[in-house]
Amino acid sequence: MHFRKKLAAALFALALTGALAACGAKNDENAGQETAVASQDLIIRATNWQFDQAEYKVPKDTPIRYTLENEQGAHGIEIEKAGVKLSNGKKSKVATLAAGTYTIKCSIVCGEGHLSMKAKLIVE
Repeated sequence: MHFRKKLAAALFALALTGALAACGAKNDENAGQETAVASQDLIIRATNWQFDQAEYKVPKDTPIRYTLENEQGAHGIEIEKAGVKLSNGKKSKVATLAAGTYTIKCSIVCGEGHLSMKAKLIVE
């Protein structure tokens, strides 16, 4: 019986250590996102089947904080080929983009007009 108690205690300690390590990793990841420094902010507002602008412009090689605000409906955004994906779970991200034209699209199926919910991001 003594062996079983030691084994149970060791397994419990191992499980607790793993759980705490996972929590610590998650906090470190979130802390890195929060400490990213942006030179500018770009707020993209989404309503049912459209963004507040058809075209957004930002300077190239500049850290920009992209932020999603849902004003009506449930939407997410993806800036194609830029590594920026935002939704209710992650509402902002700092990214530095090279010059070019990028497509912003809704990344959450939001209804009848979902496929036409697009805008341009011009980085110059």
